[in-house]
Amino acid sequence: MPLNLLLLADTHVPKRAKELPAQVWAAVESADVVFHAGDWVTANLLDQLEHRSRRLIGVYGNNDGPDLRARLPETATVTLEDVRFAVVHETGQAKGREARAEALYPGADVLVFGHSHIPWDTTAPGGLRLLNPGSPTDRRRQPACTYMTAVVDSGAVRDVRLVTVQRD
Repeated sequence: MPLNLLLLADTHVPKRAKELPAQVWAAVESADVVFHAGDWVTANLLDQLEHRSRRLIGVYGNNDGPDLRARLPETATVTLEDVRFAVVHETGQAKGREARAEALYPGADVLVFGHSHIPWDTTAPGGLRLLNPGSPTDRRRQPACTYMTAVVDSGAVRDVRLVTVQRD
């Protein structure tokens, strides 16, 4: 059965935004699985996402304190519809990222990551797909705030889309 995925990272609530935009909450509520690749900043957002998500898979980031680190792993792995996912906040510099990721996550088909606030969608030579959804609240040097959606079904990830967040 196909699963609709939502990929988030670097939400930085309430430092970069008081709350997630309504568009993001709508995406959370329509997703079968929500991934969050770290930098939540407060446990309140984790509580809200746990409550409003059908299924949440998250990790802590470099801006997350002891309260979040006590509740979340540094790296998470999950298999959905025969696709093996790994989630981590930081992967290091862009140069050499694919090779590093393949070495660090040899059992994964997809690596979801964050930290840079820069959307990323590449496939490493060995087949590992790397996805960074950007940030829905802090665009930094990007033209817009973003998140990603995707569908996973029967061993394949399809319809990966980078979505621009419209201001509330």
